[in-house]
Amino acid sequence: MWKLDLDENYFRIFDSNKLVAGYFDPDFGDVFPKENAEEIISQMIKNHDKILGGFIMVPMVKFGLFDTDLETNVTLVENQVNSVLERLKKWKDFLRMRDIQTHYVRISHTDQDMLTITFPFKFSQPTPLDKKEIIKEITPTLDELQKSNLL
Repeated sequence: MWKLDLDENYFRIFDSNKLVAGYFDPDFGDVFPKENAEEIISQMIKNHDKILGGFIMVPMVKFGLFDTDLETNVTLVENQVNSVLERLKKWKDFLRMRDIQTHYVRISHTDQDMLTITFPFKFSQPTPLDKKEIIKEITPTLDELQKSNLL
């Protein structure tokens, strides 16, 4: 159901409708020398070097309020804010149940009305930098996010 496509040094995650569902950013470890990092990472990808995990970034919440053409009323704003609060609670539950201590919330680079969340992901074993192998590792988490209506 999920598919990965390599884009420079990270992978785009596509859902069954071929829509971008998020991103997986591999943790390449400490790359030395730093001035050759691009070349070294490129070689790691080409050689399918094994990594221990990376970071998953997915949409977290869309506010539906920050549109320049927005014209609404207080009741609809309240309903939207309550919907956002419910979604944030689901995210807090997901993070707590997964014991994810560190995560990052940012404004989406493609939609100023949306926040994204990035959290670390550790593989069950060292895994080659290969989209088929990586997708095997992250699919259960993506499925869980989808089942919880977080994706």
